[in-house]
Amino acid sequence: MGNICRSPTAEGVFVAHCEARDDIEVDSAGTHGYHIGAPPDVRTQAVALRRGYDLSGLRARRVVEADFERFDLILAMDRDNLSWLEARCPPVHRGKLQLFLSYAPAALADEVPDPYYGGPQGFEHVLDLIEAASKGLLEKL
Repeated sequence: MGNICRSPTAEGVFVAHCEARDDIEVDSAGTHGYHIGAPPDVRTQAVALRRGYDLSGLRARRVVEADFERFDLILAMDRDNLSWLEARCPPVHRGKLQLFLSYAPAALADEVPDPYYGGPQGFEHVLDLIEAASKGLLEKL
């Protein structure tokens, strides 16, 4: 949504999982412009760093129309953001839109919950889900 919690975590984790690949471009963006130019939430960064992911260089941005053309996959963290993307995506690119957790069927969830208003465990849980989905996505690619 604001590109400071879930999506930059997914970007950082997936980039780390793709280290050996130079044919994959990864970026994250929010559906809302609340935090444009801001680094990831400090709690997000702290949890990620404890697991070896440095998110400090990332900055929030908002999805732009060119993203629908530029990327082969556009993965949403939850159904609300997926609906926002579907409403703005040109029909020719709608097949690129999916839920991120569709790549982690063992997670027994289809949405990554927003940890912003919760405690530290929420950020840990988000990272668990994102690591599982990143592994599944890389296997598919």
